[in-house]
Amino acid sequence: MIDKILKLKYLSKLFIFIPVIFYFGKRSYIAFDEGFYALQARWILDKGNWTIPLWWDEYVLDRTIGLQFLIAKSQDLFGRNMFSAYLPTTVASILMLFTTYKLHEELFNKKYAIISPLILSTTYLWFDYSHLATQDIIYSCLVTIGVLALVKIKSKDNKFYILLFGIWIGLAFMMKTFLVFVPLLSLLPYLFLKKNFLFNKFFWLGLLIGFIPFLLWTSSINPYLDKNIIFYLVEKFNFLSSKNAFTNPFYYYFWNVPVTFLPWSFFAIIGTIYNIFNKNENKYILSFFPLILLATISIFSTKTPYYTLQISSIFSLNTFVGIRYLFNSKKYSRFSIFITSKIIPLFIFALTFTYFFLFKDLVNFNSKENTFIILGLLFFGLSWTLIKHKNSFKEILITLIIGPYLFTSFLLQSGLFTDRSRELREKMEYVASLDIVNNQPIMVDKKGIKNSISQSKIIRISLLTPKLGEGLESIDHLKKSELAWTTDIQKIKNNSYTYEVIYENDTLSPWKLILKK
Repeated sequence: MIDKILKLKYLSKLFIFIPVIFYFGKRSYIAFDEGFYALQARWILDKGNWTIPLWWDEYVLDRTIGLQFLIAKSQDLFGRNMFSAYLPTTVASILMLFTTYKLHEELFNKKYAIISPLILSTTYLWFDYSHLATQDIIYSCLVTIGVLALVKIKSKDNKFYILLFGIWIGLAFMMKTFLVFVPLLSLLPYLFLKKNFLFNKFFWLGLLIGFIPFLLWTSSINPYLDKNIIFYLVEKFNFLSSKNAFTNPFYYYFWNVPVTFLPWSFFAIIGTIYNIFNKNENKYILSFFPLILLATISIFSTKTPYYTLQISSIFSLNTFVGIRYLFNSKKYSRFSIFITSKIIPLFIFALTFTYFFLFKDLVNFNSKENTFIILGLLFFGLSWTLIKHKNSFKEILITLIIGPYLFTSFLLQSGLFTDRSRELREKMEYVASLDIVNNQPIMVDKKGIKNSISQSKIIRISLLTPKLGEGLESIDHLKKSELAWTTDIQKIKNNSYTYEVIYENDTLSPWKLILKK
């Protein structure tokens, strides 16, 4: 009976996260990176090629096929729909929240353990990427599992966790290749304390098990290549290490992390600093690990917001520490309550009314999206005004969580983080309804992929094309009565007797759907 009650208790905690994880309305992809991976997954199913990542009929050898394989397998099992495409990310998101919950229990205690995953689920960066069909949440989940396993290793008798710490490394390598060495390097101070387990056979067995997917993929792809796939992956790493479009200055993360970890940035910073002076070994996980990681990726030429996702669980734990320290402190509690219950709500209300009266008509949001944004902001601001000096710490903690929780829930259900290409989706739904398109493959004129804009459009158009045909070097290769997406308007004008424009729209521009007569 007690076991059943405990199980129900865990299930009730899971239900809390439903509004910030699940969205059952219409979805649409962005082009980079999720659309690119989703399109590669579509080609896996269309062509039956589960080995080589493709871009039309060309090999893409700068990445593994890990995520594309997961998306394709999910759609193969549960149907070729968008919910299935996002399922690997959704599962990883839930697992990462659960792992954060267990980390809280292990590093602190069971009391308030639900708070850390709730904080994580309401941070901008994690919330954003938990609704993208990319490998970033999956990779970050694996890193978090690795950290939990490491914390759980108390002696050589903890064979399961020693094995698990070995397994996550290979699986993470299959997702993000050489990026896996960043968290490993950042964990060195803690690994030094527990170095004895590295000589345990279960660690090496786990390492081998984790690398099995990569080794199997390597052995299957290499016969098609002129050199080992690892050399192509190294070339991609060298490109990212050198100056490129994603190169940012050394101080990039000094401003990017506080912005992307809103609304908890200040508390996370306080908690991280507080834990530096912690006398137990937890400081190696809570402070040294994220700080070393940030320093390491700051040296790397390519800098993007999602590189810090792998420490977002740790920042959530530090946020809890920061909140606990500030609101339980006789010195800072009054000031903290004044800021959170007066200044921040005032700022949120000002932001809401400014948006409503000045910017609402300037952005391309529909009435549903605008309503949910405004309601979410108002509920956020209103909830934090309820924090009072007479409240207990538990009451303050719950009130602090309610605001961001309601805001992110409203944002998700608005579709802004799930139906990200709404206008293009709506136009493509009309195209799919045309009689001439019904069950007929639509080719793509690859010559039109000239820049990032045309490439972005054709990725999303291709994913929403009911029956996607082959890529063509030119529309000259079209046969009679065949359809194609093209940007070659000049040739169509010069040969109007040969080609007919079936559909064109500013949203799909520069691409037009044509028919060869």
